[in-house]
Amino acid sequence: MPEPRPEPLRVAFVPGVTPTKWERIWRERRPPGRIDLVPLTQAEALAELAAGTAHMALLRDFGSGEARADDTRHAIELYREQPVVVAPKGSLVAGLDSVTLDELGTLNDVVVQPVDLVNGDGTDAVELVAANVGVAVMPQSVARARSRKDVVARPLLGAPDTAIALVWPIDRAHPLCDTFIGIVRGRTANSSR
Repeated sequence: MPEPRPEPLRVAFVPGVTPTKWERIWRERRPPGRIDLVPLTQAEALAELAAGTAHMALLRDFGSGEARADDTRHAIELYREQPVVVAPKGSLVAGLDSVTLDELGTLNDVVVQPVDLVNGDGTDAVELVAANVGVAVMPQSVARARSRKDVVARPLLGAPDTAIALVWPIDRAHPLCDTFIGIVRGRTANSSR
């Protein structure tokens, strides 16, 4: 009798993270189970991870430790993201190749603060920028995901970057966690751990 298939591996991911490459590799390798990728806010992803309804989460580290390993969960930093300034097309920022923190402070634009990526996805901030209320600072991938024809994004030099990490619980880890970890770490189908 064949071994029963595990329940689907549910992986939450936050705004700006695009797990499509990893999903494609998963489907090509056809492990003995299904993967469900679920877009959520950071707060929702953390809540589902704590409740066990998400088995893993791709989170953004804002320096608060939410996307770091601790006594209850593992974490692997996957990559880092540079911040950008999102500004209305036709603004002073739009005419620059990049903006420094000092330059941002001297602009007459209001900085839409804070861009709530814990409870939201950055859409509200981009809408305010498009309405000419000011400029917003956010990770580059979020700006790319929320891009519009009436705003531009320019690199913000000298500002801290953020990390994207894969996080999962130490206890009650899903049996397919190791398979997904291997995929995000770039292991081949034939490599052993």
